This record gives sequence, structure tokens and C-alpha cells, in this order.
Amino acid sequence: MTSTRSKSSTARRLWRDRLLLTLIGLVLFGAGLGMRDPWPPDEPRFALVAKQMVESSDWLIPRRAGEIYSHKPPLFLWMVAVLYLITGSIRISFLLPSVIAGIATVLLTHDLARRLWTMRSAFLAGLTLLTVFQFVMQARAGQIDAVLTFWITLGVYGLLRHLLLGPSLLWWFVAFAAMGAGIITKGVGFLPLFLLIPFGIASKRRWPNLSSRAPTWRLVTGGLAVMLVVIAMWLVPMWLAVERSDDPALDAYRTEILLRQTAGRYTNPWHHFKPPWYFIASVVPWAWLPLTALLPWALPAWRRRLRRRDARIFLPLAWVVLVVLFFSASPAKRGVYVLPAVPALCLAFAPLLPGLLRLRGVQLAARTLTIAIALILSVAATLVVLKPTAISERVFLRNEDLRFALLTLVGVAIAGLLLSTLPLRRAPVGYALLIWTIFLSAGVLVLPRMNEVSSARHFMRTLRPLLAADEELGMLAWREQFVLQSDRPVKTFGYGRGDFDPEAREAARWLLSRDRRALLVTDEHAAFCFDEAKAIPLDRQSRRNWFLVRKDAIRPPCR
Repeated sequence: MTSTRSKSSTARRLWRDRLLLTLIGLVLFGAGLGMRDPWPPDEPRFALVAKQMVESSDWLIPRRAGEIYSHKPPLFLWMVAVLYLITGSIRISFLLPSVIAGIATVLLTHDLARRLWTMRSAFLAGLTLLTVFQFVMQARAGQIDAVLTFWITLGVYGLLRHLLLGPSLLWWFVAFAAMGAGIITKGVGFLPLFLLIPFGIASKRRWPNLSSRAPTWRLVTGGLAVMLVVIAMWLVPMWLAVERSDDPALDAYRTEILLRQTAGRYTNPWHHFKPPWYFIASVVPWAWLPLTALLPWALPAWRRRLRRRDARIFLPLAWVVLVVLFFSASPAKRGVYVLPAVPALCLAFAPLLPGLLRLRGVQLAARTLTIAIALILSVAATLVVLKPTAISERVFLRNEDLRFALLTLVGVAIAGLLLSTLPLRRAPVGYALLIWTIFLSAGVLVLPRMNEVSSARHFMRTLRPLLAADEELGMLAWREQFVLQSDRPVKTFGYGRGDFDPEAREAARWLLSRDRRALLVTDEHAAFCFDEAKAIPLDRQSRRNWFLVRKDAIRPPCR
């Protein structure tokens, strides 16, 4: 009877923890859902591709305003498109994949920590992940990285279920299927395979806590076959569609997506150049807070556990190091590249958290961080008061909205200072509440006010009175957010081709070929091909000056 009651109590506590983590994630990641449009640089691009997939019924070859989009595989775009098909709202569908992936990643981390250690350790690991700045930020963005992190975390989860808690062939193959899905999300979904390196080292040295059955070459080959089957679900139809077509643009798309945007992007990149120490020095210290603040106490504890040959610590911790080293080896680096390592790092922290949070030093560090963040917000509020024009241009806020943002900054800063006065043993709770308050207030109060300018909604609204109801609109050096906010079909010229003169001449010919046409151009194009005296100046948007021209403004070089 006692055993039955104990199991029932454990089950209730497990579901309570899962429900609480889910609700916190839903509120934290979903705050402001449907209250803003996609923002550049990436969100309007993905939203436009997904919208065009639904409208054109062409799900194999991603396009944006008619131009083939070859920078990313299609799985994330399919997810946004399916949700747009269901909801009918781009404002909701472009953010939902990240919200769902963020919650699922927290639950995977919690479940694996529970199986490896205790329920309390697991719950604290889930809560800690919900306070990591980079993780929360990406789970609230309409970008690929939160979804990629989910697939990679599912791959890590499946491999560790087999390697540490197995043998479990089911989870082994689930891991490889997740890696395949990760590859057709953003190319680097294979990262969980790095776990086999520390596992091989620990297995050779006969560490405890390992599965009694090491993966054989046959098992590895079977896993890779499952991964290839998942990839083939996209690759084979795409390949056949290209082969059946005589369009050279489709052949160029296949080459670009399979070679240049994968291996070429890693070994021979063309942008985002950073030094090898970029992640360690410039990203991890702030983006992985509060985990980085706990390192002075965690490192000695990890060292003791590794001396005892605890593979449950060694495997996730070594994998995090390998992921950071892998991305550090490439000349091109962006902060979000190392995001998939964050859940595994929380997993390595899990058994330490109950003890760490009771340490006076950790509690003082949490209080110090809370005060520091409140002071930073106070400084930001002071800058808004002293330099409102410069701040308004930088964060894309109109003057009336800037005053509201100022009040929000002051309110959150005061909340942070009040939270720092909690009893010392509650200081970690105060830090978590401040982080959550920042993201909630940003999502519900500030970002919707920035939406008019950041999404180009206001810009396109001011353009509409200048166009006749039946007038066609073209865009030169166009932006995806302009097309998304347009009230009519848009003819686009020159996205990413880089041929300045031919693009401007092509747009001029389009203007001349028929009446009742207007063209949106930047000041660079206006100076080259159009008479600025006959151009209608528009608001500054996307850090450029824009003009509306018609065929009477075309200069002789383009006429």
C-alpha cells in the first residue's frame, strides 16, 4: 500500500512539474503572439516564403516574391506554411514553431535529467533553461534556431537514452531520425553524432553509468540509414523536380542548397567573419547567463564527478565543448550557432543545482546580477531621456512610443531593484523573475509599439495614398517586409543578384512598357537612373532613403 501511494505521489509530482514548465514556457515564449509582424532581417524572409508556398501550392522549391530562395533547407519553412494554412495568420504562424520547439526542448531536458538524477534536479534544470537569455530570446523569435535546437536536443536525448540508460534501439533510431530532420532544417542537425566521441573514450576506459551494449558498426549504419531516409523525403522529390525541368535557375538552386550553403558555408564562408575565440569571449559570457555565473562553483564539482568517472556528466559536458569547438573552427560565426549546446549544458548542471542554489556565494551572485541588470535598464532609460532622437532612430520607435518604452524601462528597473531586496536565499528566484519580467514586458508592451516601423507596416501605409487603386507597383532593391505589407501584387527586381546597372535598367524598361505603373527605389538607384526632381520622397526605412518614381522620372541613360 505504501509503495502504491509513493508511486502515485511521484506520478502526480511529475505531471505537476511538466505542467508548470509548460505553462511558464507558453507564457514566456508566447507573450505578444499575434501582436506584431515579422521583422527583418530573417523573419519577413521566412514568412514570405511560407506564404508563397501556400498561395502557389509549390512546396518543393522555396520562393520569395517569385525569386528562388536557396539559403536554407525547407523543413522550418514547411512548418510555418502549415501553421499559416491552419491559422490564416502570418502574425501567429511565423512565431508558433519557435514557441512549440522551445517548450518541447525544455520538456526533453527535464525528462532526461529526471531519468539520470532526481526529480528536483530535473525541475531545476528545466527552470534554469527557461532563464537562459539566448534560449528564451530565440524561442520568442520567428527564426530557425529554436526549431533546430529542438531537433538536436531530441537527437542528444535519444542517444543518451541508449548510451546511458539503454540499450534502447527505439531511442537510438529516433535520435537519427531527429538528426535527419535537423539537417533539412539548417544543415547542422548531425551534431548529436559528436556524442559518440566521449562515449568511445568512456567505454574504452570502462566507466560506469554506460549502457551495457556499445553501438556496433551495424547499429551505426542502421542509424545513418534512418537519417538518410528522413533527408530523402525532401531531397528525392526536389532532385526529381529539378531533373524534370529545363530551368537553369532550378539547377543552380540544387547546387547552392546542397553544396555552397552547407560545406561551402562552413569551410569557405563569405560573411560573418569572427576570430576563433569569438564564442568564448563575446557570446557565451552574456548569452548563457545564468549558467556562466555558476561556473566558479560548478567547475570544481564537475572535476570531482569526472574523477569518479561519472559518464552522466562527461558525455553532455564533452559534447558541449565539441560543439563550441566545431563552430569556432569555421571562419564564419554568429552567436546563435552555439545555441543547441545550451540544453545539454543545463543537463550537466542538473545534479549540481540543488546544492548550488543553497550556497551563499551563488545567492550573492544572483543578487548581484539582478542589481546589475536593473542598473543597466536604468542607464538605458537615462539615455532615452538625454538622446531621444538617436535612440528612436536606432530602435525604430516613434517619439510617442518612445515615451511609453521609457516608462516600461523605468518600471522594470524598479521591479529589479525591489526583487534584489528579497531574502538572500530567494535571490535566484528574484533573478529568474526579473528575466521573465523583461521578456514579458518586451513582448506585450514594447515590441508591439515598435512594430509599425520595424515591420514596414507604417511605411507601406504612407505609400498607399500615392498610388491609384489599379496602379501596378514595382520594387527595386526590395525588402521582404515591403512585399508582406503591400496591399497589391508586387513586381520585384534585383534581389541578391548584385548587378546594379542591369537591375535598374530592367526596372526602367518595366516602367516604360505600360502606363499606370510606379516603382519604389532607393536613393542610390534614383541618382543613377531617375531624376530626383521628379521623384516623390518617402520616409526613411531599413536604413535607406526611398523614392516613388514613374516613367516620367527616367533619365536618358536608362531611357
